[in-house]
Amino acid sequence: MSVDIKTIAIKDLSGSVTVSLAAVAATTLYTVPTGFIAVIDHVDVIAGADAGASVATVGRSTALTDFVGAQTLSNLDAAGDKVTLMPVPNATPVKQKTYAAGVIIQMDVTTGSGGATNYVHLFGYLYAA
Repeated sequence: MSVDIKTIAIKDLSGSVTVSLAAVAATTLYTVPTGFIAVIDHVDVIAGADAGASVATVGRSTALTDFVGAQTLSNLDAAGDKVTLMPVPNATPVKQKTYAAGVIIQMDVTTGSGGATNYVHLFGYLYAA
């Protein structure tokens, strides 16, 4: 029996997606495959250049902030720096969304102030719908 690890472990669902932090735009990170529901765990952003004044959100294409709202990427101040974007756990559990088949998950740069070549990895898992 063959098992797809994406359905049993937190995995890099998107692979490496190049996102420009130089301009305001939304970039597709992942489209949930047919027959599955996706749960996002976190998003890693690796800078290609100083992007410390950039601001971005992550979520479904119709609600670009439903995973994380505006995040100032102030720690991305040199090429090779990495930050992790995720809701911050709290004494009151953080409510998150699941993403049905066909949903497009995007990163939306709302303030562009970085290089054009940054790498984004969306981590999560899938389960059968």
